[in-house]
Parts: sequence; C-alpha cells; structure tokens
Amino acid sequence: MTFLKTIAATAVVACTATAGLAADFALRFQSSDPSGNPNFVLQQQWAERVGVLTGGRVTVEMLPVGSIVQHTETQDAVASGIIDGHVTDTSYFAGKDAAFSLIANPVGAYGSPSEMLNFIEYGGGKELMNDLLNPYGLQFIGATTPGLEAFISKVPLDGVDDLKGLKMRAPEGLVQNVFLAAGAAPVNLPGSEVFTSLDKGVIDAADYTVFSTNHQQGMHDVAGHPVYPGFHSMPLVEVSINKGTWDSMSPDLQAILEMSVRDFARDMTSQLAMRDAVAVAEAIADPDITVHNWSAEERAKFRAIAKSQWAEIAGKSDNAQRVYDVLSAYLVEQGLLAE
Repeated sequence: MTFLKTIAATAVVACTATAGLAADFALRFQSSDPSGNPNFVLQQQWAERVGVLTGGRVTVEMLPVGSIVQHTETQDAVASGIIDGHVTDTSYFAGKDAAFSLIANPVGAYGSPSEMLNFIEYGGGKELMNDLLNPYGLQFIGATTPGLEAFISKVPLDGVDDLKGLKMRAPEGLVQNVFLAAGAAPVNLPGSEVFTSLDKGVIDAADYTVFSTNHQQGMHDVAGHPVYPGFHSMPLVEVSINKGTWDSMSPDLQAILEMSVRDFARDMTSQLAMRDAVAVAEAIADPDITVHNWSAEERAKFRAIAKSQWAEIAGKSDNAQRVYDVLSAYLVEQGLLAE
C-alpha cells in the first residue's frame, strides 16, 4: 500500500510540474468563422486537442474572424508574425494568385469530402499547397471542409438542363462563372440577403452553405426544393502556420500537428454530415419540402461544364496551370472525370 501511495504521489508531482511549465510554442490562430458558429466550435476543440496531444508543448488559442485582422488579411498576418496561423477558406487569397481560387474550390469536382481530402493527402494537393504558400511565408499543415454544400431552390432541379435561366445567388469568381456556363443567371448577393431575396422572389435559388445550416436558418421554408447531396461547391479550409515557426519545431511536433489536422478533418466532416442527416430527415418528413438528389450522370455533366471554367482559371498563372494539371489527373485516375 505504501509503495502504491508513493507511485501515486510521484505521478501527481510530475503532472503538476508539467502543467506548470510554459509551452514551447504558444500559438494564436485566427479563424474565418465567427464565434459560436458550428465550424468555429469544432476548430476550438481541435486547438484544445493539440495541447493534449503534445503534452502541453504546443498550445493553440483559436480566435474568431476579425479578432486581430480581417479575414482577407490573415495570410499576410501569419507571414509577418502578427498571428501564428489561420484556419480559413483558401479562396480568400485568389487575388494574389489564381491558383488559390482553383485549388480552394474547383466547383463541381468533388462528390464527397473524402474525394477532396484524398486529393490533398494522396493526390498531390498538399505538395501544391506548400508550393503556393511557402513563398508567402506559410506552411500548410492540412485541410478540412464543412462538406459539400447543398443547393437551395424554390423550383424543382433534377439536372443541368433545369439550371438554364435560373435566377440564383452565387459569389463572384469561379462559382459564378461555372453557373453562367451552365446557363443560369447568377447574381452576387451577401449571405445576409439570401433569405429575403428568396422570399421576395428576387432569386429562385442560391449557392449558400451545408444542408443543416440552410434548414436551421429556415431557407427551406421559402425554397422547398433543395438539392442534396450538393453537386457544386465544397470549400477547402486550410490550416496553415508561419513557416519560420514550423521550421523551428522538432519532427515529432510537426508529425503530431499533421495527424491532428487529419483527425480534425474527419471530426468536422463526420459531425456536420450527421447534422445534415438529421436535417434531411426532417425535411423529407415535411410535405412542403422535396429533396432532390442528382444522378451520377447529371453530376458528371455539371463537372464537364465546370472543367471548361477551370481551364479559364488555369490560364491566369503558371501555378494555376499546375493545379489544373494535377487535379485533372487525380480526377481521371479516380474515375471522377472523363479524359
């Protein structure tokens, strides 16, 4: 008994001593999501796990959007050391290089989060991301995504032909270009105006966000023909850090951070998919809502249209062309795109 008490006391002293030590790396990351948003809550949980996994050697304080700098300024802020890292949609930096736009959201490319995450991990995506980010002073740790965004519509949509003439909301850039090429009539509206614009008939459809968020915000009350799973948009959310800080870390810490982001991606995509499943079941049970699921053939048609717009982006920089070539090769190899 005395021996066991001694062991227990020693363990307590050791834990107390460890807890009292300052972290080797006390990092501040800024998110592109607001406090309380489901995405941000999951990001906070990732930050807490980093501290546990590294035994306190690395701590991450996760800050909501706009805490230190604007969401479009975090790349420069990480490079200069104002913040240590960010968790953000890569497309915010498309103005610096068109390649960021294409790798961030190649509209129509993916049918599930796993297809995107496989591209990042095994299809050349992470190498491309570091080739893009390293010159700006950042190191790409890994990526996640909230998932394939659902599509909101007041009218039935069962395939590409139904997009012709459709008045819809879509952000400027690649997303809008693809829908234009598909025959729709997209307009750029802030997210805060989507519900009102649908309700008043200004638009008939919208590219907005994932199904569960759409449902929670009452979008399906005014637009009862959602498309799920979505067929178009799935943003890449990068987790990146100041390159100098990364290079000063030991290999074991670097490996732990990379593994933590892979786990974070599974955590985010799984939890949000579960929320979507609950929301979809509620929608299906509502006689005023009809959920439309596009066939593989219709999704392939949309992807073919999107590819023509990827090529437009590819012509804007050497890096964008590289992203186009590597991504296209991956999609063909995986049977997701015809040669």
